[in-house]
Amino acid sequence: MIRVFLLDDHEVVRRGLADLLQSSGDIEVVGESGSAQEAARRIPALRPDVAILDARLPDGNGIDVCRDVRAVDSSIKGLILTSYEDDEALFAAIMAGAAGYVLKQIRGTDLVDAVRRVAAGQSLLDPAITTRVLERIRSGVEQPRELKSLTEQERRILEYVAEGLTNREIAGRMFLAEKTVKNYVSSVLAKLGLERRTQAAVLATRLLGKSH
Repeated sequence: MIRVFLLDDHEVVRRGLADLLQSSGDIEVVGESGSAQEAARRIPALRPDVAILDARLPDGNGIDVCRDVRAVDSSIKGLILTSYEDDEALFAAIMAGAAGYVLKQIRGTDLVDAVRRVAAGQSLLDPAITTRVLERIRSGVEQPRELKSLTEQERRILEYVAEGLTNREIAGRMFLAEKTVKNYVSSVLAKLGLERRTQAAVLATRLLGKSH
């Protein structure tokens, strides 16, 4: 039997998914939750083969849960379920080690098939997209000298700062905790020798050609 954990903040969605998966005959739902924090705690203890994780939740997101769970037990496969097709979310899912990223509009039989394939060790991520993401990490565009010290993640945070986004807005875009974004911003300022984010925004606007 394939052991599955469900994370979705809507009980009716969880119930529908559980009924769908368990009617397949070879899948058992071993746990479910509507909370990102609770799921991150319970999933490693239950050790499912696959965790189906809603991308957006009131207290966090499934991508962070995937990252946290796989840091504890990399044998657990993460399958991100989302209503939105979005490059940023896909990028974040790949970086979090997710084995798949599927839209909620998926047909029931296709979702059952996706769970089976992920449990068998296959990746559902389009190889072309994965290649594009990895290429983006490796090369980026030719970077101005001042930005060479920044990681890919820090550079993206700096771009959002230049657009005038708050830490909370950046956290929402990048599927990170707000505290994590705050730490990244502090690191960016330190590396660039700046004291305030307004200075970083001015510098980024000049270096990256960003306009408000």
